[in-house]
Amino acid sequence: MTTVTLPTTAAAAAALPHPGRYTVAPTRSLVELTTWYGPLPTRRRRVTLTDASLTVPDDDLTPATFRFEFGDLDRADGAPTVLASDTVELLDGGRKLQLIGDLNLRGVRFPALLRLRVVERADDRLLVVGTARLPYRLLRRATGFRPGRLPRPATRLRLLVAAEFA
Repeated sequence: MTTVTLPTTAAAAAALPHPGRYTVAPTRSLVELTTWYGPLPTRRRRVTLTDASLTVPDDDLTPATFRFEFGDLDRADGAPTVLASDTVELLDGGRKLQLIGDLNLRGVRFPALLRLRVVERADDRLLVVGTARLPYRLLRRATGFRPGRLPRPATRLRLLVAAEFA
């Protein structure tokens, strides 16, 4: 018979900074959109991260929330594209975070999974790097999104995000 210790909320406190609201300075972020066709990248471009925030609640019952706002990802209707997550799962002992949320693109909410690696963590700061992989055909059918003016073949999109919350 083996005894297994289940993770507690203290593990979440160890992976995230102290409770509060953290933002990302515009110069302290990098976002890149890559279209892939099978194993080959067909298009790569930088995207502006206009706003990003992390809210860590005071109590252990309320989950932490991440919000990323991309300014020039899609200019069809002028509204910013937002990736918001209110479900944060800890992986690998808190060294990785898995965010389950929605990508709000053209007023349509599309499910997204963003996996982040915690590069550096302090009591008042969190530096993360991660990717979200999205099926291009489903995203295009649901929202009408195209990554560029000229059509290029694509089967999936990869959204790379690197941000320092302080």
